[in-house]
Amino acid sequence: MSDHAVSSVVCVAAVMVLAVVSIGARPADPDALMARAKALHKAVPLIDGHNDFPWALREKSPERNLDALDLRTHLQPPIMTDIPRLRAGGVGGQFWSVWVPVTIAGDAAVRTTREQIDVVHRMVAKYPETFQLALTADDVERAFTAGKIASLIGMEGGHSINNSMATLRQMYALGARYMTLTHTRNTDWADAATDTPVHHGLTPFGEAVVHEMNRLGMLVDLSHVSPETMAAALRVTKAPVIFSHSSARAICDHPRNVPDDILRQVTANGGVVMVNFYPNFLVPEGGRQATELYALQRQLEDAHPGDQKAVEAGMNEYRKSHPLPKATIKLVADHVDHVRQVAGVDHVGIGSDFDGIDIAPDGLEDVSKYPALTAELLSRGWSDEDVKKFLGLNVLRAMRQAEAVAAGMKDEPPSVAMLPTATEPTTKK
Repeated sequence: MSDHAVSSVVCVAAVMVLAVVSIGARPADPDALMARAKALHKAVPLIDGHNDFPWALREKSPERNLDALDLRTHLQPPIMTDIPRLRAGGVGGQFWSVWVPVTIAGDAAVRTTREQIDVVHRMVAKYPETFQLALTADDVERAFTAGKIASLIGMEGGHSINNSMATLRQMYALGARYMTLTHTRNTDWADAATDTPVHHGLTPFGEAVVHEMNRLGMLVDLSHVSPETMAAALRVTKAPVIFSHSSARAICDHPRNVPDDILRQVTANGGVVMVNFYPNFLVPEGGRQATELYALQRQLEDAHPGDQKAVEAGMNEYRKSHPLPKATIKLVADHVDHVRQVAGVDHVGIGSDFDGIDIAPDGLEDVSKYPALTAELLSRGWSDEDVKKFLGLNVLRAMRQAEAVAAGMKDEPPSVAMLPTATEPTTKK
């Protein structure tokens, strides 16, 4: 064969190789990815760890009138949640947050939390064709099989129990299945991520709270707490923890996010980090602004006690003058991928924070958009089985493990640990 002929053969072979590589590298068809994503949402319940609709209702209607935001209608922005969009998003289970601001303290915090729990119960009763209350992992699966959205209750902030084990137990009896140990400020027994450290983790009473949550079967939620508190809770707990709405600190160095050393501890614990959609916790610049933003929030809360609208207005003014780069579905998926890489695919989930945030990533604007995130993960090579874990199976597994720990502690008496308060008499009169 002549040199020219050899050269021709080599060229043809090279073209064929390039063609094969090109075919192999060709992006998957977006429509096919979306169809596959929606099929996975029908196969397992997508469980979101955090939605603040109950407080959005309270802001619209201080008397908490469910007719003020009729979930059967397609509500418009800024409301991110309604039944048509939940159905479009393929949601199978939702932890409804019964958050109250940290500026509501003491007995008022307890009362307000009970009112927010009542909102969830009334919401489930008002829309029985759509929602079903879920107290266990089996309840979630039963609701999903029945074509309903399992409705779970999560308390956001240890201030909601006002340093009372009895109140913790009462909240559990009312349906609360997780409690975030702090919100934006320290409690008397745990440090928050966005406050000045006082306890450097958990006090002995804080450790007793975690133990009592284990005994009850209530998930310990470590979103909002400081890394020292995260580590302390992971050391003390007998059951898997969750981060109901947090992202990866390695990507966005925000104090609300989870550092890699904690992610590795979550693996050993069996917990789940449920990735938040809030751009401030996703975009690197959000971490750089965090110190200023949370200092401003504390100032506003002190200046306007109990007036959340005034606090939000002040923070929105800051955000207008300090705009963040836009967050995207791809950036959310980067956080998901990072948690998977460090903690493992068995330890990552979804914690959108919808209706507790004022902006959302492009393409993930509301509860109808979850399939777009699923499709993005599929486009990155995630298997169907791994996606199912991310959507909800990881959370169900953590719930079952927490329930099993509680069953093993059933013979322990309820905790009588307490913190002294100024209002408690020290002697009988």
